[in-house]
Amino acid sequence: MNTRDPKLGSFSERLNSQAEARKALLEKFKPKPTVRPEAFETREQRKARELEEVRARRVAEKEAARQRAEAAAETARLALANDEQAQLELKRQDRKDRKAQAKADARARREAKSAQRRS
Repeated sequence: MNTRDPKLGSFSERLNSQAEARKALLEKFKPKPTVRPEAFETREQRKARELEEVRARRVAEKEAARQRAEAAAETARLALANDEQAQLELKRQDRKDRKAQAKADARARREAKSAQRRS
């Protein structure tokens, strides 16, 4: 019986396919050309760039926070200026402060005068 399995092929075909497989396997181990980036950046340069980005972002955040605080203070000042009751209260407090200061000054003068008489 001289029947061959059609899947296996002849002896030379098997040797050729084996040689091709061996070549493909060896091709994987050959060194490949390295891909180099156009702009090579060292670790120090990358770290410095990232640090500069962080600093710039923090400066921007601080400036934004300062502007928000200024806007809030201006809004509060305008609200206070437009509030009559608050204005009256400020005037009363100012008058009370002035009277208390005048009273303290008068007391200090009296005490200084009496201390001068005693000595």
